[in-house]
Amino acid sequence: NTFVISFYRIIFSVGKAQDFPAGFKFGVATAAYQVEGAWNISGRASSIWDEFVHSRPQATADHSTGDVACDSFHLWRRDIDMVAELGVDFYRFSISWTRLYPNGFTNYLNEDGKRYYEDLIDTLLNRGIEPLVTLYHWDLPQKFQDLGGWTNPLVVEWFAEYARAVFTLFADRVHTWITINEPIALCDMVYHVGSHAPGILSPGVGNYICMKNVMLAHAKAWRIFDEEFRSKHYGRIAICNMHLAYEPASDEETEAAELARQLFVGVYTHPIYSAAGGWPPKIEKIISDRSLKDGYNYSRLPAFTTAEKDLIRGTYDFYAMNYYTGRLVRKAKIADKYGIWPLEASTDLEVIVYPDPKWKMSDSYWLYVYPEGIRHQLNWIGKNYGNQAIIITENGYSDSKMDLNDKERVQYHRGHLKQVLLSIYEDDVNVTGYTAWSLMDNFEWNSGYTQRFGLYAVDFTSPLRTRTPRASALYYGAVVRQRLLDPVYDNPYQTSRASNIVIHTSVNLFITLINLMYC
Repeated sequence: NTFVISFYRIIFSVGKAQDFPAGFKFGVATAAYQVEGAWNISGRASSIWDEFVHSRPQATADHSTGDVACDSFHLWRRDIDMVAELGVDFYRFSISWTRLYPNGFTNYLNEDGKRYYEDLIDTLLNRGIEPLVTLYHWDLPQKFQDLGGWTNPLVVEWFAEYARAVFTLFADRVHTWITINEPIALCDMVYHVGSHAPGILSPGVGNYICMKNVMLAHAKAWRIFDEEFRSKHYGRIAICNMHLAYEPASDEETEAAELARQLFVGVYTHPIYSAAGGWPPKIEKIISDRSLKDGYNYSRLPAFTTAEKDLIRGTYDFYAMNYYTGRLVRKAKIADKYGIWPLEASTDLEVIVYPDPKWKMSDSYWLYVYPEGIRHQLNWIGKNYGNQAIIITENGYSDSKMDLNDKERVQYHRGHLKQVLLSIYEDDVNVTGYTAWSLMDNFEWNSGYTQRFGLYAVDFTSPLRTRTPRASALYYGAVVRQRLLDPVYDNPYQTSRASNIVIHTSVNLFITLINLMYC
């Protein structure tokens, strides 16, 4: 029976809908604070996450820090070995601002930091792996936070100068860039609910000021690359947005769902990708009206000038999208209570955002498995902003176990990759790449080390931070090499090898038959 089922599954699943198209690229991702460690050596200065976890140990589930994390500052060669073992096309990582420029300002370059990133980039290139570099993944220099951080309008110039300095160092070798990762996290998770560093609670004010400054900072960095570096070093650059699939809870809630999309995604995409530029008009009006109703003399969402709209509009070379989960949306009722997660807590729209109870919950309280949502979001991008080249820059599943036979993570990645293929072949969406989060277990922000996203398991009790491939690494590596949704691969962590043998036999038989037919 197992043989018949396996053979049947293969026969009716191969073909165009299972093949990843020519030119489609696969990658894996990490972020500097989550993996590098070495927080106070070799010239690195404190970032806001260093200060946050040291001053508020209760901010993380296990009172942990990223002081050592995966120790990638010392173990980066093993990291590259793992990337090579997977066979992926690119490795997405971020640069620690204070490792390169401990003062925040670019008047002093830390040579140890420069050497670290040069070694990482050069070794990747020597092994045929493309570096995809994120300039900012939430680790602002603490010295800048002391001056107001992302709510100080001068941060726009601080970030622009930092970007120019990094381009000067590495743009001759790095040809795909992300300016800022998930601005919704660094604005809403900081100022709306105070859960991320620096943990300043200013809902409906601080988060909106942050939004505007982030948009301007991204635009300045993009313009610098476009005007000063593009002609010398070919390359592409974009901002990276976090998408949730906001689905109407009923047919009557379509408008409410779209408002949620516009507030949590559109504010970071409409200024860049739309023809008109500026904030999404409905969101701008709703927040302005609500502000006046609450007694403010002006909107809590700072307006863009015409010059600022022009500066931001068109600052993209592709669309970078992170996707993990979805939510249902409905209009709020008088007795409703808003959620505690930032994307559930906004009161300006008067909508309630919550998970569908039918969706499987991961070990992270916020991550519910909804693969169809990634396809819906890919279509939403096309509908609103045209046929953009889209790279999925993060997608992953968390659990709390060290288990190497991580079947649920395999199912998660397979389910989302299937939806990506449907987007490409049935919806004609221009998806050009997929990035698994994460290469390895790491410091998972407020969850510390209690949640694991890694294709490779990391033993944080070992001084060597031993990395071991999980079944998901074996599956993903096979997908990459065979360019199939359901590749042939061996899972040594299964309690029984019999099913593997059956699958291998049926696959090999089928491939032989296909080859004979084509011959």
